[in-house]
Amino acid sequence: MKSPYKGKTGLRRLINAFGYSIAGTLAAFKHEDAFRQEVILTAILAPVAIYCGETAIDQALMISSLLLIIIVELLNSSIEATVDRISVKHHKLAKRAKDIGSAAVFFSLINAAVIWFLILVK
Repeated sequence: MKSPYKGKTGLRRLINAFGYSIAGTLAAFKHEDAFRQEVILTAILAPVAIYCGETAIDQALMISSLLLIIIVELLNSSIEATVDRISVKHHKLAKRAKDIGSAAVFFSLINAAVIWFLILVK
């Protein structure tokens, strides 16, 4: 069965994609506590990065490390929602998928901490 959302081209595709992105962001903000916390953290730390980063490269690395956390959290949340959609029963593969998604978020947080430490303590 062909998806009714596929096949759009040009400006219509871009408009649809933008709308889906906004809907996904709002859904994550509404339903995911960790996402809200990370957005607040980014809103606080992005200006700090601009102020404390000595070069544009420093600033870009600091801000992109924060955005990476948000990206990985969105992917993790989508994995969790998909697994829960299939079944909320405990299953070792479902647990593995959720744990691996959580590990990805954890490593993105470590990545940000290392980048910020190396730039601020140099």
